[in-house]
Amino acid sequence: MDRPRLALELLLLVALATLWGASYTFIKIGVETIPPVTLIAARTLIAGTVLLALIAWRGLTLPRDGAMWRRFLFQACLNSVVPFTLIAWSERTTDAGVAAILNSTTPIFAFLLTALITRHEPVTARKFLGVLAGIAGIGLIIGLEAFRGIGDQLIPQLAVVLATVCYAGAAIFGKGFRGLDPMMPACGSLLAGAALLIPASLVVDRPWTLDPSPESLIALLCLSVFSTALAFVIYFRLIHTLGSVGATAQAYVRVPIGVAIGVVFLGETLSTTAWLGLGCVIAGVAAMTMPTRPRVATVGG
Repeated sequence: MDRPRLALELLLLVALATLWGASYTFIKIGVETIPPVTLIAARTLIAGTVLLALIAWRGLTLPRDGAMWRRFLFQACLNSVVPFTLIAWSERTTDAGVAAILNSTTPIFAFLLTALITRHEPVTARKFLGVLAGIAGIGLIIGLEAFRGIGDQLIPQLAVVLATVCYAGAAIFGKGFRGLDPMMPACGSLLAGAALLIPASLVVDRPWTLDPSPESLIALLCLSVFSTALAFVIYFRLIHTLGSVGATAQAYVRVPIGVAIGVVFLGETLSTTAWLGLGCVIAGVAAMTMPTRPRVATVGG
């Protein structure tokens, strides 16, 4: 990849990190008056509709074969339905900054899944140390809660970790959409996710009885248009250009952004152990995603 193109892809990586870093604050504000399932159903529906309109404006059409839509549906479960709902449910009690830190371990789980299942990436010492650092970071963030028993923080935080595992699987499965315009899997998976979530919302939350605040509605709109529709297009592009591990590298840029937004706009604070965990997570994810320098052959006798 030439330098101008690489610079563009790295700029998009930072943009994606910012969009997803802000999503935790949007979710935190949204779930104050909108239940998690309904919030995520609306998020996927609005974002999918925005992308569908853009696809039509470009004169394109979504694939119509059943096999492709089954792949969209599976991608939706991994990339939106399950993780979006888990994170939204978690943030009813978990700070946005903590959720951002825990969710940043996607590259670590992506590497573990590829090493244990697909085995197309070598297990290097640096990556293994990165896994240990990431796991240590998670332990520092949620470990103290475990000693206090099953309270109002441990289970929600573990839900974010489970969502992160789903994202890791989505990054691997998303490579199978190579050759498609990035808007296609983004739109298709969001619409498929909405098809699953809307009936659940109608049954569980009865959204017609809700009275969401203006702040929650604005947060939902920003979450849907910017942190989902736009972010998904960038995400699927980066999977093609930088690869699944490269695309998840935005995770360690997203962490300080997500934490900073939570501190500035929500007045959140992190405990000493959470700050230590943040350092471990960033170090671990960096070790997992930084490219290995090629060895330079030496000439001598």
